[in-house]
Amino acid sequence: MQSTLIMNQKHQEDLAHIRSMMERSSRFISLSGLSGVFAGLSALIGGLYVYAVLEKYGINYFEIKERTFSSDLISELILTMFLILVFALTFGILFTIRKSKKYDLPIWTSATKNMLLNLAIPLLAGGIFCLALLYHHIYILIAPATLIFYGLAVINAEKYTFSDVKYLGYCELVLGFVSLFCLGYGLIFWIIGFGILHILYGLIMFKKYK
Repeated sequence: MQSTLIMNQKHQEDLAHIRSMMERSSRFISLSGLSGVFAGLSALIGGLYVYAVLEKYGINYFEIKERTFSSDLISELILTMFLILVFALTFGILFTIRKSKKYDLPIWTSATKNMLLNLAIPLLAGGIFCLALLYHHIYILIAPATLIFYGLAVINAEKYTFSDVKYLGYCELVLGFVSLFCLGYGLIFWIIGFGILHILYGLIMFKKYK
């Protein structure tokens, strides 16, 4: 009887080990929750900076009714968004490398390539769409579009990383849809989506998978 229990226990341990190896080979699990936290902080600081820039141009974001901005202001806002993206990606790469070294996990695997590919396709489509909006001076739809395409990208990449990430994608997607019906307040939704949601998601992931 005792030998049977020992064999069953060993069998369960072997199965758990096999599942763990399959998880490592098929999913990108080096993603750190701290990446989400610092990406969110970057977006939050960037959003507040944008508000300050609007104030510098004499624009009260919560009082203006006509959301038409000068080309100089648009250029500064685009530069700010680009810098936020650079900071977010930099923090993401640094914390991913840090976690990989700490737990002796490979970074560049087939799972990594598949995740990046599935993430990149909706992001590329969204980037081209947003460039078209800029070209046609339809600035009011850019914030909702970035939230929607980013949400789709995260959901699309979920099958190659932690399954929890899809909940972030759904939240971004819903927030983007809601912002379509609240045009003119894209900055608020952008700060919530890319700032606050990322921070909350990152803290949850860090606590769960640290």
